[in-house]
Amino acid sequence: MLLQYVTVLQGLLAPALLVMALNVMLTVGEGRDKPLSAYWRLAGFLVGFAGAVVFAALRATAVITQRTFVNYPTLWCCVIFDIATFAIVICARRITTHWHDHRFALDAANLIAALAIAATTFRALPDVILRLTIFVEPGDPVFTSDMLLRALGFALGAATAIIAACIFRTMRSTAVRWSFTTAVLLLIVLLFTSHFTDLAQLLQSKRIVSFPTAAFLALVWGINHQREMAIAMALVFVIPAAASIVMGFKVKPTGPNEAIARSHVAFRRRAKAAGAWSLVAMIGITVALTYGVAQTQKVVTLSPPEEYSLKDGVATITFDQVSDGHLHRFQYKAKDGTVMRFIIIKKNGGAYGVGLDACDNCGDAGYYEKDGKIICKKCDVAINLATIGFKGGCNPVPFDYQVKLGKIVIQTSVLDALSSHFQ
Repeated sequence: MLLQYVTVLQGLLAPALLVMALNVMLTVGEGRDKPLSAYWRLAGFLVGFAGAVVFAALRATAVITQRTFVNYPTLWCCVIFDIATFAIVICARRITTHWHDHRFALDAANLIAALAIAATTFRALPDVILRLTIFVEPGDPVFTSDMLLRALGFALGAATAIIAACIFRTMRSTAVRWSFTTAVLLLIVLLFTSHFTDLAQLLQSKRIVSFPTAAFLALVWGINHQREMAIAMALVFVIPAAASIVMGFKVKPTGPNEAIARSHVAFRRRAKAAGAWSLVAMIGITVALTYGVAQTQKVVTLSPPEEYSLKDGVATITFDQVSDGHLHRFQYKAKDGTVMRFIIIKKNGGAYGVGLDACDNCGDAGYYEKDGKIICKKCDVAINLATIGFKGGCNPVPFDYQVKLGKIVIQTSVLDALSSHFQ
């Protein structure tokens, strides 16, 4: 449950905050006076969400086994739209003031916002959606207490991200404009940093760009601190939260007449509440993505790789080495330099389960053995032994091998072709 909660919260937080922030910055008019382009932002989210569902489904069914050809153009779009969105937020006050006089500018801003929301949503949500595929462990009944806990964790993670965004939105009328704008600009900078880091990582892995030492170290730092960036996206709203609380004390509870005095009192109460609840939301997100993640990442050490015969492009493992019914892990260095791992386990009935120490859903996190079960290190799902060697779900990526005279024989060219799973 906790793993589902923190994973979904981290994945959904960025698009939820971006949608909220751009809606606040670009909202104008009410009812019939509202421009049609105001609904483009919602359309952008729906398009991004639909695309994410399709992409996740293709990955779950192993139709797509290499994500790079989708992620690469997506990240370029994200980076470009982040820069454009930063520009429209800076100009948002000018665009929304007397917008009837320059409707084209508002429509253009809404179009850019819609594209940014669509790209960010499409980038962030596939991994969240794939969490739905691991509610039920292979071989278990559909409705179990573990399944219900995972479903609850998923729902609570999504609800936390959405509720936090809604709480931050309450400060739109209680904090001074510059404070909310500053927070939104910082949010976009963090989004750009996250997207650019992922893009740079792809460029580096595909050998399109070779970064100098200082830039490479900065890239490594960014890759290793994605969770901290997600927390920072929430913490930037401490600026309007503080401004909102200050305004709550600054506005006098008096006025030239009783009606105005009552409105001032109501504003003071609303401003303090908006700021205080926003601080509570930030603390909650921070605790969830630090302490909560730490609890889910209690170190699980993968067993060290075992020795095997490797000669003339053929890897050979004897039955005696892997016939005890336990998980055995092996390592291989592909022709392109990628260090790969594969696993072998003897299944019930005497057959052998052979596959990469990686899956299409969770990448190269690997598997470990616990209480007689094979567990995915990333999503903590138990793998049905009978399905190891077959495609789908969180199963190890299968590959071709041969059985000859008490030995498992693997052509290294087969492993070389699968090195992208460890990049």
